[in-house]
Amino acid sequence: MSDEMIELILEDAEESMTGAVAHAKQQFSGVRTGRATPVLVEKMTIDYHGAPVPLQQIASFSVPEARMLVITPFDKTVIDAIERAIRESDLGLSPSTDGVVIRLGFPPLTEERRRDLIKVVRSMAEDGRIAIRNTRRSARSDLDKMKKDGDAPEDTIDRAEKAVDGLTQKHEAEIDAAVSAKEEELLEV
Repeated sequence: MSDEMIELILEDAEESMTGAVAHAKQQFSGVRTGRATPVLVEKMTIDYHGAPVPLQQIASFSVPEARMLVITPFDKTVIDAIERAIRESDLGLSPSTDGVVIRLGFPPLTEERRRDLIKVVRSMAEDGRIAIRNTRRSARSDLDKMKKDGDAPEDTIDRAEKAVDGLTQKHEAEIDAAVSAKEEELLEV
C-alpha cells in the first residue's frame, strides 16, 4: 500500500513537472524572433459576436515570406476586431488590411528589443521553474505526511524524496536548455 502511494506521488510529480516544462516551451514559441509565425497570434482572443474566441478558430494563417504573416478571417465582419486586438497586444506590430485579409509585417528586431525579449523569456522560464518547485513542495509535503503518520519506512520515504529532487533538477535543466536555445535564436541577426 505504502509503495503504491509513493509511486503515485512520484508519477503525479513527474506529470506535473513535465506539463510545466511543456507550458514554458509553448510560451517561448510565442516570443517573436523577427520571423513571421502564426504562433504569435493564434491564441489571441478576439471579441467575436460578444464572445471571446481564439483567433485560430476564426481565421487561417499563411506566411508568404519570412517577415510577413497573412491572416484570412473566415467571416469578413470580424476584421476590425482582429485588427484592434493585434494593435492592443504587446507584439508591437501594425496590421494593414484590404478588407479581405490582414497583413502583419515583421520589422527586423533592434538590439534593444532583442534584449527586452530575452528578459521576457527569462521571466517565463522563472514562472516554469516556480511551477516545478511548487510541485516538488507538494510531493515532499505528501511524503512528509506519510512519514509522520508512519505509513511507510523512513528509508523508503527518504529515497522517494531524493527521487522528487532528481525530477526537479531534471525538469529545471530542460527549461534552462530551452531558455538558452531561445536566447540564441533571439540574438541571431
